[in-house]
Order: sequence, then structure tokens, then C-alpha cells
Amino acid sequence: MPVFQFLPFSALLGTLGFLCVLFTGFWAQHWRGGFAWDGSTKMFNWHPVFMVTGMVVLYGAAVLVYRVPISWTGPKLPWKLLHAVLTLAAFVLVVLGLVAVFKFHSTNSIANMYSLHSWLGLAAVLFFSCQWFMGFSAFLLPWSPTWLRVLYKPIHVFFGSTILALAMAASISGINEKLFFSLTNETVPYAQLPPEAWFANSLGMLILVFGLLVLWALATPAWKRPDSESLEAHQPLLH
Repeated sequence: MPVFQFLPFSALLGTLGFLCVLFTGFWAQHWRGGFAWDGSTKMFNWHPVFMVTGMVVLYGAAVLVYRVPISWTGPKLPWKLLHAVLTLAAFVLVVLGLVAVFKFHSTNSIANMYSLHSWLGLAAVLFFSCQWFMGFSAFLLPWSPTWLRVLYKPIHVFFGSTILALAMAASISGINEKLFFSLTNETVPYAQLPPEAWFANSLGMLILVFGLLVLWALATPAWKRPDSESLEAHQPLLH
């Protein structure tokens, strides 16, 4: 039964994730002037694309790897590797997203880290960095002691959900912040909801729905790996 429940759910989640990335790219291309890597506003446009793709969509997929029913039988090693690769890919995109926004701010003499959006985003990135390093150290390295893996596992699971929640909050607040800055002096101000505001707010709701569904899947007992406490779960990958 969990297999038949998870298949349509994963299809829905994949569609929502694709739409999140598509909407972000379309917003930047259609209303914000497109993309470049020259310190201009077009360089800034890479920031939301990389962050939504990495911190929300790829990271959301990574945390659900062990909820896939076909991962419940057989060796756990391939699924651990997939989880590690997806989170690493997400981290690379996050770094590129940070480079884009800090380069844009530096080129245009704009202050850094002045908004709640930036604080939430930095918190998500810092937790994410620590989470990846600790996960690698505890679950991948051959000299990691069993007691450390057992102790750290519930912490790792907790911060997996926490990081996604922070990423959602940072993304939504970032969309709102960008709309305020971009539409303040336009002919049709943000308060009157021009087409760009409708579209970007819809993107924010897509991100919210995607993230909440991922968190719901993580909290659903029927989709948890039955042998999560087996001996293999307490062994490192590299021998």
C-alpha cells in the first residue's frame, strides 16, 4: 500500500518542484531582464533561481530519498550515496546563488545582510553547511564510531526538516522583498497587484505547498524505512 500511495505523491511533488524552478526562471527572464554574470541586476537574477532550485527543490528531493518504498529493501548504500549527491548538488547551487547576490551588492555599493530575508537565508545556509559536514563525518567516514552515528542520527533528521522550513521562509520573504523594491516606483505599484505581483506571489505559494508536502511526507510514519534501526543503518559507507 505505501508504494501505491507514494507513486502519485512523488509525481505531484515532482511536478510542483519543476513548476517552482520554471516560475522562478520565467519571472527573472520575463519581468526582471534575464541573466548575466557581470555584477548587474541580471546577475542578481541567478540568486533566486539557484536558491529555489538548490535549497528548496533539490534539498526537498534529497530529504525524501529514504521515503521511497523501493529503498526499503536491499543495500542502503546506493540510497545513502544518492542522498549525499543530491545535497552536495544543492550546496553547489547555494554557493553560486550567494556569489551572485554578494557580487551584485558589491558592484552596486549595496549593503549586505540588512533584511530579515538575508538573515533567514544565512541561517539556512549555515545550518545546511554544518548538516552536510556532520552527516559526511558521521555516516560516510570509516572511522566514525557507532555511538556517534546513533547519537547524531535524530539530530540529523530534525535539522533536515528545520533547514527546509528556513529555506521556505527565506524564499518567500525574498520574493516579497524583491517585489517591494522593484514595483515601488512603477506605474502600477505593488499594492495594486500588477501581473508581476500576481505571478511572483503565485510562485511563493508554489514554494510553500511544495515545502509543506515534503515536511508532511517526512512526518508520515507509513513512509519511513522499516529497517532504519538495522545494523546497516549504523555502519559507515566507506570500508
